[in-house]
Amino acid sequence: MSQVERNYKIEHLLEKNKFSKEVVLEMSDEQVEYFHWLYFEESVYDLM
Repeated sequence: MSQVERNYKIEHLLEKNKFSKEVVLEMSDEQVEYFHWLYFEESVYDLM
């Protein structure tokens, strides 16, 4: 993941107030992607 994309996803996670800044900054790229997906990506099942 590019640094720009990572920063974008980190900003969204911090806005959600689920994690502290220190915790998010220590996450791997995979963890950032996973939690961003978990909280922000819509699923087909969300629309049912």
